[in-house]
Amino acid sequence: MRRSTSGQHRRRTSIRTAVSVGIAAASVAAVAAAATAGATPAPQAPQAQRTQHVEYFNGTDGHPRQTTVPASKPLAPSEKAAIAAGDGDVTSIVQNGTVGTKLDVVFIGDGYTAAQQKDFHADVRAKWAKISGVEPYTTYRGLFNVWAVDAVSNESGVSGDPTKDVVRDTALDSAFFCDDTERLLCVDTGKVESYASKAPAADLVVVLSNSTKYGGAGYNDISSQVGYDGIATASSDNDQSDQIAVHETGHSLGKLADEYDYGQSGTYSGPEPAQANLTKLTADQMTAQQQKWYRWIGQQSPDGGAVGAFEGGGYYQYGLNRPTDNSIMRTLGREFNLPGREAMIAGFYRYASVLSSPVSTHHAVSRGTRIRVTAPASAQLKWYVDGRERKAARGSTTVVPRTLGVPADGRPHTVTARAIDRTKAVRDPALRKLLSRSLSWHVAP
Repeated sequence: MRRSTSGQHRRRTSIRTAVSVGIAAASVAAVAAAATAGATPAPQAPQAQRTQHVEYFNGTDGHPRQTTVPASKPLAPSEKAAIAAGDGDVTSIVQNGTVGTKLDVVFIGDGYTAAQQKDFHADVRAKWAKISGVEPYTTYRGLFNVWAVDAVSNESGVSGDPTKDVVRDTALDSAFFCDDTERLLCVDTGKVESYASKAPAADLVVVLSNSTKYGGAGYNDISSQVGYDGIATASSDNDQSDQIAVHETGHSLGKLADEYDYGQSGTYSGPEPAQANLTKLTADQMTAQQQKWYRWIGQQSPDGGAVGAFEGGGYYQYGLNRPTDNSIMRTLGREFNLPGREAMIAGFYRYASVLSSPVSTHHAVSRGTRIRVTAPASAQLKWYVDGRERKAARGSTTVVPRTLGVPADGRPHTVTARAIDRTKAVRDPALRKLLSRSLSWHVAP
């Protein structure tokens, strides 16, 4: 955790305090008015506390755990207005293409003062380097844009670090010891939503809390108007906390289930799970019925061993099978198994395109225009002039119509780029349809 070296930065009035004072004042005024009128205020029925399911991690090599915590209270209009008008500067950390053609990852910092925002940006770069060092992120780095959204805190660090009694005034209210669980790092999800909306797009949101303490959380039942599914929280300066973020993206991007058993006694007796990495079927039944991960059964998986049907998962010890003995969806520090990698790649392509270009296809280009495209390393890239391939240009990410062979004959012509991702990590024919794309440009005569 980095502490501010300057005591001169301006402290903002706490919105939380201001709202609390305003509510208290309004309540006193209402009671006084009622007393003056000789009326007795009618008692109000208590409202049930809204809750959220979260996932947390007690140790770097242990199974995750599930719990329920009180949901963040909706932000008052004044709070939303203050965030909208205040900080929230957006910095591009990784730019691989235009918004809409890439998967946009948004990091929001908490517990960083105004003087520490450069430290936050450095932490984002370091954390993304570790996340993108895990397959299949590594192979598909080019599908991502990464943004940093500055949330300026009044104090450096986060609550609950190092001990439960420590309270700090931060922009997103990050706090360890959430629900009396030391490693559970909670945030105000409404404030996260307000800051995330400042980015050009938010397909995936990670909150980096300024701390060296191990911890984090996964909010996987968040309904975001911005468009992201779930929020992952992680300590900025803990070497193992990136694994928390990777596991949580297995839920938000891969739509994968947890492969551990926890908190559920007995045998699962419900319907066949929708998630790609859980089933009630045995390996033989999957093969015979051509269901779930039958295409991968018997193949050596990067997390160790062969793909099969291992009992235990979805929080049940019995009645549900997982693809391998111990993937990252069961224990941190592991790899995605083969069905998990395929599901993650499907998640990437729900947001990103296998082929993109900064050169608009809506306007004619000249014979001398440089046309640049981006595609994953696993994609086969071909170029065509009027439907005929120019084999000499295979694999080129930049071409010029003139050198590609477009003649200067006074007639219009068409240049087309076509990319097909032929990765061996995908075996599902339905998914393979997402792994190809063409872009065409009209060349003016």
